[in-house]
Amino acid sequence: MRNFPLRYLGLAAAAFAFAISLLTVVWLHAGWWLLILSSILIAVGIVDMRQKEHALLRNYPILAHFRYLLESIRPEIRQYFLEEDAAATPFSRNQRSLVYQRAKQVIDKRPFGTQMDVYQSDYEWINHSIAPAKVGSYDFRITIGADRAQPYSASVFNISGMSFGALSGNAIRALNRGAQLGGFMHDTGEGSISRHHRPQDDNEPGGDLVWQIASGYFGCRNDDGTFSPEKFAAQATLPQVKMIEIKLSQGAKPGHGGVLPGAKVSAEIAHARGIVQGIDCISPSSHSAFDSPIGLLHFVEQLRTLSGGKPTGFKLAIGHPWEFFGIAKAMLQTGITPDFIVVDGGEGGTGAAPVEFTDHVGVPLQEALLLVHNTLVGANLRDKIKIGASGKIVSAFDIVRTLALGADWCNSARGFMFALGCIQSQSCHTDRCPTGIATQDALRQRALIVPDKAERVAAFHRNTLKALAELIAAAGLTHPSQLKPHHLVRRVSTSQIKLASALLPYLEAGRLLGEADEERPLPEVFARYWPIAQADSFQPAALAS
Repeated sequence: MRNFPLRYLGLAAAAFAFAISLLTVVWLHAGWWLLILSSILIAVGIVDMRQKEHALLRNYPILAHFRYLLESIRPEIRQYFLEEDAAATPFSRNQRSLVYQRAKQVIDKRPFGTQMDVYQSDYEWINHSIAPAKVGSYDFRITIGADRAQPYSASVFNISGMSFGALSGNAIRALNRGAQLGGFMHDTGEGSISRHHRPQDDNEPGGDLVWQIASGYFGCRNDDGTFSPEKFAAQATLPQVKMIEIKLSQGAKPGHGGVLPGAKVSAEIAHARGIVQGIDCISPSSHSAFDSPIGLLHFVEQLRTLSGGKPTGFKLAIGHPWEFFGIAKAMLQTGITPDFIVVDGGEGGTGAAPVEFTDHVGVPLQEALLLVHNTLVGANLRDKIKIGASGKIVSAFDIVRTLALGADWCNSARGFMFALGCIQSQSCHTDRCPTGIATQDALRQRALIVPDKAERVAAFHRNTLKALAELIAAAGLTHPSQLKPHHLVRRVSTSQIKLASALLPYLEAGRLLGEADEERPLPEVFARYWPIAQADSFQPAALAS
């Protein structure tokens, strides 16, 4: 017994229980349940020892199944019992709770002081004023495309791009209805405009849409996958569509295309995207309508014209800096400017992406936003172009921070998913979303009641803007557009703090258009890559053929 291998303890226990239950059945005619159970366990143990797929089961028959069971519920155990309130992986319990509270319109206050370590490096805050301002309305808006035929008055907080197909029809309907109730915009994502984005009743207005046009040209494509101007114009001129957004890349997986397997291409998805039902849906990694910065701007102008003069811009995650510099040079050369640019941080992403792309591809939002803002300022283009930003933005302070760094408005995807009831189960790619948000399973999405969730989406937006109004009023401001880098403070060590305006590089207007100044050298990224960026190629001059 001393040499008995303990890894067979489970099988031995089953055999012992079988022997005891057999005697009990023979002598007392009782204990049938134990006999059946032990028989099943012995059969499982024998199968475990004979199978060749899992070494762990061969060495630990029966017992190894407990390991697999515990491993399968490990995320839930961590989330419900072990997770720290402030551990943002990817969103903390505190962040999620704040969204839930504001969406449900329950108390969102916190007692007994902050849970954050205010002496830890990178802790940030906004400086307040001794003479706080009075803010009359929290419905903060900016005008995008002021010089266009159909300018748009946008909220400073909106729904980022999430496609029908990635999200369920009920989720899309609730988001759009919530956007309509709250007066803010809803980005369609690259999956185009589906029937769920449109009002179910002809007498009911739909939420404002930003139609996102990606490399697959879904909803405006020819049979060969190229762009169709006729199909685009048919939908772009709909009154519900307020802006057009060309998607160059996204934070979750920039530079990576995608495939929606044919088995998931339902009749609804096929109709919305203009593809064939049951056939693999390909999202190419790059556009076929243009292949250079100048080509991109001509495409912007084409879509703006076809839509009847609606604000048109593009969304991108920053990668090689010379590529965006080339776009800026193309603006200067052609005189064509987008009405807006949406900067997606590398920390963004609602759907599934390869792990390496999620973790290690794409510039984080702060650096990406600074690059875009500084480039436009340095090229004297900033006053012509509005900047949106997205990447883990859920609270009013997230908005304050992002606007202070250089954005004009913020988008949020996962924040509004939380408002719908997302519990961060991280099963978006399995089609088994427990809340019916990220699934096409008809039974699962029935759990998402559209009118109720639409009210929560609107309430989350409204209460977040109320909190934003309180924050800027405390700083002595009356509108978020007045936020500047000097309003944001960051701890750089336990004994030193700096204003963002002193800590981060900001260019003067027109700085990139003048001659080199040895006394005021450009930041390295501009000094190194601005000279080699090209308006007619995404390649730098040093590498161009």
